[in-house]
Amino acid sequence: MNEAARDAFNHELLRFLGASPTPFHAVGALAALLEEGGFRELREQDAWACEAGGRYFVRRNGSSLIAFVRGRAAAEDAGLRMAGAHTDSPCLRLKPRPERRRSGYLQLGVEVYGGALLNPWFDRDLSIAGRVSYATAGGVAHALIDFREPVAVIPSLAIHLDREANSGRAVNAQNHLPALLALADSEPRDFAAIVLGRLREEHPDCGAERVLDCELSLYDTQPPRLVGLHREFIAGARLDNLLSCFAGVRALMESDGEFDAIMVCNDHEEVGSVSAAGAQGPMLNSLLARLLPERERRERALALSLMISADNAHGVHPNFADKHDGNHGPALNAGPVIKVNASQRYATNSETAALFRWLCEAEGVPVQSFAVRSDMACGSTIGPLTAANVGVRTLDVGVPTFAMHSPRELAGTRDLHALARVLSRFFRRPAL
Repeated sequence: MNEAARDAFNHELLRFLGASPTPFHAVGALAALLEEGGFRELREQDAWACEAGGRYFVRRNGSSLIAFVRGRAAAEDAGLRMAGAHTDSPCLRLKPRPERRRSGYLQLGVEVYGGALLNPWFDRDLSIAGRVSYATAGGVAHALIDFREPVAVIPSLAIHLDREANSGRAVNAQNHLPALLALADSEPRDFAAIVLGRLREEHPDCGAERVLDCELSLYDTQPPRLVGLHREFIAGARLDNLLSCFAGVRALMESDGEFDAIMVCNDHEEVGSVSAAGAQGPMLNSLLARLLPERERRERALALSLMISADNAHGVHPNFADKHDGNHGPALNAGPVIKVNASQRYATNSETAALFRWLCEAEGVPVQSFAVRSDMACGSTIGPLTAANVGVRTLDVGVPTFAMHSPRELAGTRDLHALARVLSRFFRRPAL
């Protein structure tokens, strides 16, 4: 394995993570990457004319994206090679009217998006990013904004005022998580006016007259970094699951165009995937119907197809090793993980797992397995949802990670590049 190629891959990953504070920004960064690789954007409202060997992508809601290479081989004879991931991460989402003036301070009220670890959000330098919808002289328009600089913080309560803090302080999202933005008397404007000012600053020609609505989130401004004595770890926000989005898109870009290859990046996985842009929605099925409009041909192709659902796996935390089954404890930097669950919380079966193991062996990549302890509940992914919605053989894999759903997670520098190599081989494999 070429270490220089892995290092270049990881530094490109860090740039992508830094440019992706929200799913909207992540999809924008993926679109830019795809366009640099020769992919052409399609619009769902237009008629499509996709040529064999052509490279395309489509967005929905600005937060979900599907990229695909149209194969030269007939799909009903060769099948479809599909991979999927999700663009969203647990976070603190600003409420529609977030202003709260209390004790002389201007604060912002938040909702918890997804199953977030809440305690790590305290005492971090936070910024604000997302999508803004606004009125112009000609109608309604939309744009992304990112304050970039740290503009907010959620201060902890001093231990002197809560002597039991270290033995178990519960976080009340309504009362404890409003973020401190400014002194109340130093900022007389309401928050919509602040957002309008930022919008005009980032998009001076937008013609914005007033903000109509917005979807904004707090995020930690500490940039992603390579850490560890030998720089063997990746530390950063939103590793779950932007790591898999990046690996899948980079692998797709290496497709030779012989077979149909598809990379799906869905929003809303962390809140159940029930949306027009989520994995329980119609986006993938709509695309498949456009690529293969004849139902029998589409069903024949799907019978030969495979979906690899890529979402982060739980690495064995050395301080909490007893939280894992002793025979299924993935280690960071020891390879991608096949995720298995008897109750189908993961979509893997022996047939799909075997093919992934074969791909890993062919690429010279180590592979691990994960099954949750029998006395613990198991999370899920887009894998089972996609398998049920589309009717395609599916397996769940992922990169082992620590601190999943924290505002700063940890993964290994070797694992993601290894996963990307395996996905690249998968997109080019003749038989499934």
